[in-house]
Amino acid sequence: MTYPLPWLRLQFTPGLGRAGLMRLIEHYKTPAAALANRALWTKDLGLRADLGHTVPPSADPVVQKALQRLKQTGARLQTFWDADYPEKFRTMIDPPALLYRRGALPEGPAVAIVGSRRPTHFGRQFTTQLAEELAAAGVTIVSGLARGIDAAAHRGALNADGRTVAVLGCGIDRVYPPENTRLHEEILATGVILSEYPPGAAPLPGHFPGRNRLISALGDATLIVEATRDSGSLITAEFALEQGRDVMAVPGGIDRDTSYGPNHLIKQGAHPVTEASDILQIIGALPSQHAPRKEGKDVCAVLPEPERSVLRQLTLTPRHSDELAGESGLTPMELSVILLHL
Repeated sequence: MTYPLPWLRLQFTPGLGRAGLMRLIEHYKTPAAALANRALWTKDLGLRADLGHTVPPSADPVVQKALQRLKQTGARLQTFWDADYPEKFRTMIDPPALLYRRGALPEGPAVAIVGSRRPTHFGRQFTTQLAEELAAAGVTIVSGLARGIDAAAHRGALNADGRTVAVLGCGIDRVYPPENTRLHEEILATGVILSEYPPGAAPLPGHFPGRNRLISALGDATLIVEATRDSGSLITAEFALEQGRDVMAVPGGIDRDTSYGPNHLIKQGAHPVTEASDILQIIGALPSQHAPRKEGKDVCAVLPEPERSVLRQLTLTPRHSDELAGESGLTPMELSVILLHL
């Protein structure tokens, strides 16, 4: 098992960064050797002259707190030089030097699903249903645990008792946003939480583009459900293209701000997606024998009239009760009673 203390000291060195850490280990082979020779960093690698003097000591409060949080959460520190480092990250142009992981990364096909933090009702419901169907077919759902589409994607996978991976833009010991605390706990029970940021790291804006490149790398393809013109989801799509992954998008009405991103991507050549089978065909995945799809009950078949007719008229698109009443031949009061019962 990787001993985290020397790695944490290097990661918390101001100005060193991922690339600097990679250079140190490639040259000195181990973090202990790199720390022992920090007076030679400038001579051997041309690093900034004062960089070796900024390395925090083992007793540094920030380092010790991160070490303590790592132990408390049971998270594992995984390095680029470990034999079981994720292969999908190893082939990246800018792979993370260090990973903090809770849970074991699953094998098999995976799809990254991202989108707006403020989705429409349709976008949220469609994402949950789609992710559920994909997870039931044996596909791992990868997303960023953000509010909105990300949360809906994770929820769909959990609904199908499937596999899901959440990649964080903060430390492995933090939950962001706070309203996803319960979802975070449910993912930990059967899925994976992953971060390249050390324990205690805040969810800073600059962390999320880096997080997005890991989301796209873990997926065999990336799906954008809803995204505005300035959405970070479009950055994820760009990373996916750079990594040689397929990009998919759910088309939307041109009157919605959240449709701009997917529609733009489709015009640029992204695969349009309207159902789970579209994705399964693109990634070449067949339904898994280990994750049978849950058979839903036909609720309408057991309902009496006129409840049955009203339920059949309902879709994911919101409708006014007056419109439903007119189509059903019911008074508004009669319809209200039926809707309450349903």
